[in-house]
Amino acid sequence: MFSLISVFWFLKISFTFCHLSDPKCFWRIKDTENNLGDRETYCSFSISTRHGYVKNDNFSWNLDKKVTPKTNHLIFSVYLALDEINMNIHILPNISMVANIECFLQKDGEKTGLALQRKEFIPNYYCTDERRYLIIFTAPIWAVTTRLGPLMFMYSIPELYCGHFHLSLNDNEQFPHLYQISPKDTSLPLAMVSLMVHFRWNWIGAMITNDDHGIQFLSKLRGEMQKHIVCLSFVITILTEHSMAHKEFQRYFNRIVMSSAKVVIVYGDYTSPIDLVLHLCKSKGIFRIWVSVSQFDMITYLGDFMLYSSSGTFIFSHQKPEISGFQQFIQTVHPSNYSSEFSFAKLWWTYFRCSLPPFNCKKLKNCPTKIVFKWLFMTPLGMAMSDTCYNLYNAIHAVAHSLHEMLLQQVNTWSNNAGKELEFDTWKMFSILKTLQFVNPAGDLVNMNQNLKQDTEYEIFYIMDFQKDYGLKMKIGRFSGHLPSRQQLYMSKEMMEWAIDVDQILPSICSMPCRPGLRKSPQEEKDICCFVCNPCLENEISNMTNMDQCVKCREDQYANEHHTLCLQKVVSILDYRDPLGKALAGIALCFSFLTSVVLCIFLKHRETPIVKANNQTLSYVLLISLVFCFICSLLYIGHPTAVICILQQTTFVIAFTVATSTILAKTITVLLAFKITIPGRRMRWLLVSGAPKYIILICTMIQLILCGIWLGTSPPFVDADAHMVHGHIIIVCNKGSVIAFYCVLGYMGSVALASFTVAFLARNLPDTFNEAKLLTFSMLVFCSVWITFIPVYHSTKGKTMVAVEVFCILASSAGLLLCIFAPKCYIILLRPDINSFQKFRKPHANAENIS
Repeated sequence: MFSLISVFWFLKISFTFCHLSDPKCFWRIKDTENNLGDRETYCSFSISTRHGYVKNDNFSWNLDKKVTPKTNHLIFSVYLALDEINMNIHILPNISMVANIECFLQKDGEKTGLALQRKEFIPNYYCTDERRYLIIFTAPIWAVTTRLGPLMFMYSIPELYCGHFHLSLNDNEQFPHLYQISPKDTSLPLAMVSLMVHFRWNWIGAMITNDDHGIQFLSKLRGEMQKHIVCLSFVITILTEHSMAHKEFQRYFNRIVMSSAKVVIVYGDYTSPIDLVLHLCKSKGIFRIWVSVSQFDMITYLGDFMLYSSSGTFIFSHQKPEISGFQQFIQTVHPSNYSSEFSFAKLWWTYFRCSLPPFNCKKLKNCPTKIVFKWLFMTPLGMAMSDTCYNLYNAIHAVAHSLHEMLLQQVNTWSNNAGKELEFDTWKMFSILKTLQFVNPAGDLVNMNQNLKQDTEYEIFYIMDFQKDYGLKMKIGRFSGHLPSRQQLYMSKEMMEWAIDVDQILPSICSMPCRPGLRKSPQEEKDICCFVCNPCLENEISNMTNMDQCVKCREDQYANEHHTLCLQKVVSILDYRDPLGKALAGIALCFSFLTSVVLCIFLKHRETPIVKANNQTLSYVLLISLVFCFICSLLYIGHPTAVICILQQTTFVIAFTVATSTILAKTITVLLAFKITIPGRRMRWLLVSGAPKYIILICTMIQLILCGIWLGTSPPFVDADAHMVHGHIIIVCNKGSVIAFYCVLGYMGSVALASFTVAFLARNLPDTFNEAKLLTFSMLVFCSVWITFIPVYHSTKGKTMVAVEVFCILASSAGLLLCIFAPKCYIILLRPDINSFQKFRKPHANAENIS
């Protein structure tokens, strides 16, 4: 048995997926002449058995009753099942099942269930035949069943309710004799929310009936919405009492109109005043996308769909196969009323295969009417069954299989009553029925055990008006609750693109989606679906719609302009391949070469007065230090290393300290030279002993000590700064200790300031080759460059900051070179007549004669 069921499930799954690739459609004619629409009457089907075969002639008595067309549809499904069982020799051989049907039309405005008087109800036997009923089927109005429950229990007749599952009838203590065949809507809230998520609707309205069934559904719906971030814009609970509901109609209507939700879920008792609210919306021209279940798939007495919408309606229906031969059976039983396809289309939905759309019709709305009608009749048509019809159909077969099981087990308590009637143990049969599993003639596995049923599978239909008097219903997907979460909902892309103009469906959202580059920010005292969009912060991105938080880029990445991508940062250094690096390196080399040329000129003309007049040894030292000043700037260009970073700072400060201290020694030498020319002075020994030269040594030693402390405590190192310049990683030499850096820089500045001060004091001393003015002007340029350097250096970033430092080194060095040595080179090279001892002695001789 287990192997057979396993094989069946495998075949069923294969069959299901075949149906997905070959979807089915239905069409229907709105019968404006029928003022009852799809109104159903409450019916009871009393089942009994007889010997032999019972012909269909006995069915005509029930069909002639005054009932609604929809009720006739229910009766046809019962007779079809009876006919299949009675003609099947493998089930209940030589035994026929007979149904006695009683239907009661509820009057408008009458309280449910009170229209039936006790004397009208079917007793558990007929005196004429002394026939006892095995079981009674009731459908489709659940409220009447609750009122008749005590009578059924008193007559000891089991009852099988075949309408839509209702929570109130599931109480075994109150209704021990009653069992529901319709599956529970356990996974319906999840199925509906999955559809919302598929269409990206997150702002939904709900309309339910104010009973236990509707309230429980709403509770589960809220739970699923919370999991999938779908919000309820409004909830309307329709009072079940018509008199009270009429007073609230305007409030119900205003809730729908004032809400921005374009999609409304409708669930509950379709016999409640909920249909009047829907009619009011239609009469006022307020259309929403309705999402509901199959019991609301009906035509009202006005000849329109109860859930009418210009944007279409989505219906969830229990998955059921097509019953072959149903239409032919109806024509056989009642040929006078159902002789054409149009008569069937007025009764209920008529199905046809729609795997191939009409020729040259990419969108259904663009198809000409003639082509659509030709398309409808291209394939064989058949009458579809409603959920209640299919439940009644399965209920008949379930009773037959239960009785057959009793016969096989020989545990029945039936007896032959004059060779006419059969009597079974009804409660034994009822007990077997509630745990039964069988395969019906349509090939569907029917499981009567509610506790063992898997999550219900739903077919998803899209209903729309075609022309004015026709309706089309197309299967666009399915939902299977027992599958993994991402595979539960299947929507046929081809059918939706052809049948539904998705682009024209207004989005049912509270806030417009946040595009990539923005993030959602919740609003106070509002649902999570209502939010504002704020841009991502610096170096953060959001690459999807409606992201709650932006994602921060890695340290070596940066966000693009729109904050949608993380781009790799560019490593930036002052490189020799850059135009700026090339220019600075070229300038440094040129001035180094120029300084070397000047040094060579001075060495060649070392015996001339202009070279000897200003302490030629100090001039040589100054020129050599300037060469190092120009050369040290090259250490700032190119990819730095730890050694280069240390050499950068130490070479720079030591070279400039030597240069400034040499200038200081020169200016002091000039002052001492003029002071010892006055008789009686005692400072001649200072000049003769070369004391000013020790100034260079002392100043340099102090700078070396400061550099040693700096390198010993916190030396410079290579640093990668990913935040200094947007989109770049700057490779620079970190100064290490900033305090130590400014200490050595400050000391160098103080030596330069002392040199400037002394040179300024000696600028007006008379001498033919007195360079005090040149030293004063050179130190003025030097100090100006480095005073300007400090604010400019701190206002720049990246390799520009390094370039500024290199430029200041070159500018200050060039200032010293040009201001001090350019005039001397001019005299040496271009005015040699001035640079002679004869010219040098004449001014001195004149001075002596005057004295």
